[in-house]
Amino acid sequence: MARAIAATTTTDMAPPPSMENFAALLDETLGSGDGLEGTVIKGRIVAIDNDHALIDVGLKSEGRVPLREFATPGQNLELKVGDTVEVFLERMEDKHGEAQLSREKARREEAWNVLETAFQENQRVTGVIFGRVKGGFTVDLSGAVAFLPGSQVDIRPVRDIGPLLGSPQPFQILKMDRRRGNIVVSRRAVLEESRAEARSELVASLKEGQVLQGVVKNITDYGAFVDLGGVDSLLHVTDIAWRRINHPSEALTIGQNVTVQVIRFNPETQRISLGMKQLEADPWEGVDAKYPVNAKFMGRVTNITDYGAFVELEPGIEGLVHVSEMSWTKKNVHPGKIVSTSQEVEVMVLDVDPQKRRISLGLKQCIENPWDKFTDQFPVGAEMEGEVRNITEFGLFVGLPGDIDGMVHLSDIDWEKPGEEAVEDYKKGDMVKVKVLDVDIEKERISLGIKQLTPDPFEAGASSLKRGDLVTCTVSAIVDNGIEVDLGEAGQGFIRKAELARERSEQRPDRFAVGEKVDAKVTSVDRTTRRIQLSIKAREVEEDKQAMAEFGSSDSGASLGDILGAAIRQARQKDDKDK
Repeated sequence: MARAIAATTTTDMAPPPSMENFAALLDETLGSGDGLEGTVIKGRIVAIDNDHALIDVGLKSEGRVPLREFATPGQNLELKVGDTVEVFLERMEDKHGEAQLSREKARREEAWNVLETAFQENQRVTGVIFGRVKGGFTVDLSGAVAFLPGSQVDIRPVRDIGPLLGSPQPFQILKMDRRRGNIVVSRRAVLEESRAEARSELVASLKEGQVLQGVVKNITDYGAFVDLGGVDSLLHVTDIAWRRINHPSEALTIGQNVTVQVIRFNPETQRISLGMKQLEADPWEGVDAKYPVNAKFMGRVTNITDYGAFVELEPGIEGLVHVSEMSWTKKNVHPGKIVSTSQEVEVMVLDVDPQKRRISLGLKQCIENPWDKFTDQFPVGAEMEGEVRNITEFGLFVGLPGDIDGMVHLSDIDWEKPGEEAVEDYKKGDMVKVKVLDVDIEKERISLGIKQLTPDPFEAGASSLKRGDLVTCTVSAIVDNGIEVDLGEAGQGFIRKAELARERSEQRPDRFAVGEKVDAKVTSVDRTTRRIQLSIKAREVEEDKQAMAEFGSSDSGASLGDILGAAIRQARQKDDKDK
């Protein structure tokens, strides 16, 4: 029995496996993984569960990969069961007993191989900008993440990078380090290279007068830069339109498609000047026929300066209303206080110069001239009342009907007082009565007078005097060169030092006293200077002649003393009788 059992045991049980057989059996059960970890291998998608894909890579167990790792920035995910994909085998088996796989690392490994080749051969690569980081942006280069500095996004600073996000763009690799995982790319380098090629091609065929299509890339205070397809050219603000444009943004926007004409091209500097208005009809052609002199038109105020206002008669046609042609009455007033920007006004054409493209306009000519009206209502000699509007060193300005001013010169304020003294009796705002002395319509001047409202006292008194009259006057003042005398109603007179006596020794002003009465002879009445000149010396000479004629002669033997003594006695007797 024992032998039978032994026989049975020996026959039915297999011999124990050797170490080599065990290793082969393990390879058959688990699959050979020598050298697979850390490499890219192919697998087949066997299931898609929620947000993971189950992939069979020919190992003991499948592996799970998040679906997001299959997504390409800017593109929709297209993945289905049965698709063959490449994944990176990180570990043969993780803690869950599954192969640890990564699609992202597989793509990165593939990308690095391609990128290294492109970098060595200086080739462009395609990537998608998908994020923003400090100093720039992140770019997906088919699995490898690169850094795009802000300065390398475009040739000019980009205000809004939104349109570039998520769309494939060409890039140039500037630097890469696989060990550190660093890649730096540039979009600007690609654009510059493309623009250089396009510029060379465009410049070679460029000529003045050529009409091209472009896109407004940038706007400045002095114009706009237009991209002609790789070539940036300047469209100056004065060449945008025939009408006045204060800033290019009034007519253009960034990104706008425009039709332009090459108006200047310098092959040496390759500078291109563009124009838009040159593609439209010149409104200045036949301008003198459209806007004849003395014709009136409605226009819009487009600009106001210190010297006048510009008025647009039609788009592209502007004329200047000089400050002197803005108002009949408002002088030395800033044009901005008469008109305002965008105001519709009626103007008269004063002059047209088609060659200089200038039109002179008048604003005041469209309203009644208050100077003509004033002359009709108030001729020379008319009297009126007005307000003192201003006081200057040469007179008073008085407001008159029609909102115009007339001037009372210092010399026309008072008959007696000097002008500088008389003007002190007035202040701004006073109402005064004046008389019109003269009106000059061309110079727009009105001369007024205040003293002319009353008769000239000098004329009234001087009319009774004539040269040679003997008068009795009163000494009113003693000065170095003579004495001033009061002639009563005739006014004031003056006796010069040399006329104070016949004898030189008596020609002294200090021998007279204020209030003393003296007899003198009128020697001149000057109505221009309003002065009456008198002479005591002339009176004494006249009395001597009369005495000689009446009391003696050279034949009588009487001495001059006897004659003068008799004359003096007679004069005293006459004075006693008069008393």
